[in-house]
Amino acid sequence: MKKLALFFLIGFLTIAPSSCGKKEDAAKPEKIPTVKGAVGEVLKASTVEEFYEAVGTVRSKVTSVLSSKITGNIVALHVREGDRVKTGQLLIEIDNRDGNARLRKAQAGLREAQDMVEEVDRNIQAAEAAEKAVEADQVLSLVTYNRYKSLLEKKSVSQQEFDQVEARYRARSAELERTKAQIKSLLARREQVLSKIEQARAEVTTAQIFVGYARIQSPIIGVVAAKQAEVGALATPGSPLLTIEDDAHYRLEAMVEESVIGKIRLGDSVGVRIDASGPREWKGRVVEISSVSDPASRSVIAKINLGSSDPRTATPPSLRSGLFGKARFSSGQRTLIAIPLKAMVQRGQLQGAYVVDSTNTARLRLIQVGKSYGERVEVLAGLRDGEQILVEGLEKVQDGCRVEW
Repeated sequence: MKKLALFFLIGFLTIAPSSCGKKEDAAKPEKIPTVKGAVGEVLKASTVEEFYEAVGTVRSKVTSVLSSKITGNIVALHVREGDRVKTGQLLIEIDNRDGNARLRKAQAGLREAQDMVEEVDRNIQAAEAAEKAVEADQVLSLVTYNRYKSLLEKKSVSQQEFDQVEARYRARSAELERTKAQIKSLLARREQVLSKIEQARAEVTTAQIFVGYARIQSPIIGVVAAKQAEVGALATPGSPLLTIEDDAHYRLEAMVEESVIGKIRLGDSVGVRIDASGPREWKGRVVEISSVSDPASRSVIAKINLGSSDPRTATPPSLRSGLFGKARFSSGQRTLIAIPLKAMVQRGQLQGAYVVDSTNTARLRLIQVGKSYGERVEVLAGLRDGEQILVEGLEKVQDGCRVEW
């Protein structure tokens, strides 16, 4: 490994110019040029937050796939993909002639039952009036019967006269009983008709619901994400027609490796980047962690809310389902040396940096880099704490030049 590193270093330094000046005379000693205006930085180890990065897909928290509950041709479609909709807004109309006929039949049955109860009520009123008349006549016949009975005992009336009065009294009593029985029968009939009215009303309500199936409305506030049907197409129960998404509450469903899922907790703050929303990092929060692992990828889905009432962590604009995103989960802190990205020098596939020694001489040194942290990059090998490097004016510097601050 040492020989291989030495080989790369020799090759790297061979690529770089050996000096900053040109030899005017081979017999004269080489003149070392001086570079002015360069800016340096003394390296210092710093503590940074370590993170784990996982890729994921943006999904809406609430997605509603609308389908028909009846069979019929679509006669009107009032929205297009991308349109915003509100709760209760009419989206689709379906031909429903059977439903309309069913509703008319149920309404006719209700009207018939209502007419029947009105007729029964009239009969009840007539029977009650007749009952009062018969009851008054029966009371009179009872008084007459009692009087004739007393006279019969005194031998003041004949037996025939008493029998006639008694017969009239018994006839009035029987008629009163028949009238009461008729009223009771009419009341029972009324209860039957009222039950029929309730049944007819239920049939009307069912028919109205069935007719309502022909008018599909939006169940949520959101945006039309997909349209799976057109006017004239046959809508059948269960077949998707429109997909509505709640565009105010999006989540990133990140695929987290099994080995690190134990370090993630509900409520953890997570940095999220959505490629379609630019380089800015947004703040999200872990709201769900799946309890099932994917056996193919050996990963677990962590759902991260992208919306917040805090304007600093508001939902990124122009989000939609299916976008690619990355989540950065904090996994602790560690100490490292990081240099500005602009301080790096690229030579083919190798990276280097100009180190200024105690004699203010700039030397190009091979380095090995790691993760990026914003505008800085971690140096894994090649540089030490306390060394000075050049960070600006590199275009004027070559290996071996002197630097004048």
